[in-house]
Amino acid sequence: MGGASFVAGDWGTSNLRLFLCDAVGTPLDQKSGPGAADVAGPDRAARFAETFDSLTAPWKAANGELPVVLCGMVGSSIGWVQAPYVPCPTLPERIIDACCALRNGAIHIVPGLSCHNRFDAPDFMRGEETQILGALTRIPELRQGTRLLCLPGTHTKWILLNDGVLRDFFTAPSGELYALLAKHSVLVRTPEREDGTDLAAFRTAVARFNHFPNAQLLHRLFECRSRQLSGELAAQSSAAYLSGLIVASDVHGALTALASAATERSVCLIGTPRLMQLYSLALESHGRATSQLDGAQASLAGLARVQHRLSQHEVAHGS
Repeated sequence: MGGASFVAGDWGTSNLRLFLCDAVGTPLDQKSGPGAADVAGPDRAARFAETFDSLTAPWKAANGELPVVLCGMVGSSIGWVQAPYVPCPTLPERIIDACCALRNGAIHIVPGLSCHNRFDAPDFMRGEETQILGALTRIPELRQGTRLLCLPGTHTKWILLNDGVLRDFFTAPSGELYALLAKHSVLVRTPEREDGTDLAAFRTAVARFNHFPNAQLLHRLFECRSRQLSGELAAQSSAAYLSGLIVASDVHGALTALASAATERSVCLIGTPRLMQLYSLALESHGRATSQLDGAQASLAGLARVQHRLSQHEVAHGS
């Protein structure tokens, strides 16, 4: 492990994670801070600068000025600066060339990706593109053939790769829908069990959804309430049952939409361990194998890849 070489950060809507990294991207230290939504407001550029500088001041004092690479909502319309979207189809590496530079190139902000998806609608991602780049860095075989990636989260992304080219993607607000219904509807009246997701109830919901795969999710959601009233579903398991219906619908819809393109039987999941477990169970019910990569590790690998390429560019141009 070498000395500090650069600072990497994933600045999302709700959270900021900063890493002090050595030359190969190994984290030496890390800090957390407020998300972009909490920093945004009048004179937001100054507020972002102040937040970043206050958190990284000890690193600067110990190591001097270091290059910085940031991804996520920091480059959005509520961010430090609005970084452009790179249109698809594209090689994920193209985001490196489209980075926005601040402070005379001391800070680079990674742009997002855009596409016109297979449902004839515009679609966007910001932050996930860096995770995809990190996944391709960590798992080189993803650059070969047609590959399907799924990034489960608040806004789940389904991505189609063809020989390393990101062809298109689409978004399912599965996590947001779950949160809204679990907290603000009569479908789930009792909080989920404290020991985590009730996997038995989740599996049951997936199986029941798959028994009527052509039924719309809207026509199934009330089961979370009705099966409690009938005594079939314990109140403390209703949140997991709701999660199972939503994830099953997301997976079934994505596989149906991508049936002609994604012939590869394995799906690469990138995200938190808990969400990857749930999506893996739903995918396995369709006979799909999965590989898994932690989302934070993928993001850090992608940021390290960006910094490495930027440093090579500086050397090549004598800067």
